[in-house]
Amino acid sequence: MTSDVRILIVEDDRALAEFLDEELRASGYVTRSENTVAGAIASLHSWPPTLVVSDLRLPDGEGLAVLAAARSETTPPAFLIITAFGSIAQAVTALKAGADEFLTKPLDMEHFALTIERLVESHRLKTEVKRFRTLIASDDFHGISGRSRPMLRLYDQICQIGPADGPVLVLGESGTGKELVARALHAESARAAGPFVAINCAGIPAELMESEFFGHVAGAFTGARQARAGLFAEAAGGTLLLDEIGEMPLALQAKLLRALQEGTVRPVGSDTEKPIDVRVVAATHQDLHAQALDGEFRPDLFYRLETFSIYVPPLRDRGSDLDLLAQTFLREFGRRAGRGIQEFDDAARAALKRYPLPGKVRELSNAIERAVTFCDGPAVGCEHLPARIAQAASAAPPYAGLPNPAHIDQLPSLAEVQRRYVTHVLATVDGNKRRAAELLGINRRTLYRWLERDDPD
Repeated sequence: MTSDVRILIVEDDRALAEFLDEELRASGYVTRSENTVAGAIASLHSWPPTLVVSDLRLPDGEGLAVLAAARSETTPPAFLIITAFGSIAQAVTALKAGADEFLTKPLDMEHFALTIERLVESHRLKTEVKRFRTLIASDDFHGISGRSRPMLRLYDQICQIGPADGPVLVLGESGTGKELVARALHAESARAAGPFVAINCAGIPAELMESEFFGHVAGAFTGARQARAGLFAEAAGGTLLLDEIGEMPLALQAKLLRALQEGTVRPVGSDTEKPIDVRVVAATHQDLHAQALDGEFRPDLFYRLETFSIYVPPLRDRGSDLDLLAQTFLREFGRRAGRGIQEFDDAARAALKRYPLPGKVRELSNAIERAVTFCDGPAVGCEHLPARIAQAASAAPPYAGLPNPAHIDQLPSLAEVQRRYVTHVLATVDGNKRRAAELLGINRRTLYRWLERDDPD
């Protein structure tokens, strides 16, 4: 997206700098101008650009010094050298030093515009290739483990959405790691050096939520002896995670929407608005779209939060990631406990694969922490796992209880099989009827109707 592309102009000719700034902004780019080497290098750190357009000669040095500083950045920007003192020798020097292109003044603006487009696109492709190679080579992405196809897609979404500055809605079942995704978004953003503040909306009393978010002035209510800045102010320059956003009262949702749209908040008891500089990431295991249709969540806030949305896949959809995660947790908890535990025995591995893990990644982590605590040998066995998981090693599959097909007269009816499967799906999603209906491919009314009967149709 052009509006996400930052271009740093380093030019001591004020008239030319203003002209380039106007032209680039008219094309949809975000720009900043500096007229010295020192100022340009400072901007490289505080305002990481996608592309640098730099004069070769500056009052306090050469553009090659800016180029050298840019090349040392973690993600080097594309670099275009411009100068009125063009020569083949200077061009070769700049290109050898890492510049992507070299243009001489006076600039042909049509050629300049095409060069900018090409360098921006080239930079985007190089960044994506580098990111993909990093993902393939590593089992860990900002603290998130997994190399399955769904997780690689998730990482790619995080890398694409992270640099944007709009709100993000992170969706997924309980225990799938939504806060880790929010932290990864923060790490991939231009706000990474700022604070990351997380708050669980379900853990704050409704009557205190507005003050907690937006702050209050002294005397705003009984007990408010001192002014409080609030979480939006605390997260200034960074990211604010609103976990379990579906638990936020409707009245406060309207104020949150205004804060997102206007970029201001009004502390409780104050008559003035205060500007905020924070990116909001909201997370929930609930179906906010269904809640919006039912009047349980503000539709306008839902659509605002949904500017960017990410779905975190449950462990059951992540294939071989179970083995990877289990081994990662085993190494981590073994290291913390000072144990030399290296692996799971065959029975423990079979139990982990067969158990449906309704608690998702969180349950797996807790189970392995327990296993490491009780294990006194080199390998974790079934006896070290929680009983419910250990029993899965020899348990029947999810359709347990169906008679042997050899006994035809004992075969259950289709209604009975359906009832058992619906019960199994509900248990797998922790009783979340919205999610169960999605997995079953039915609407919620049908699911409720089935549940009201002893034997569903």
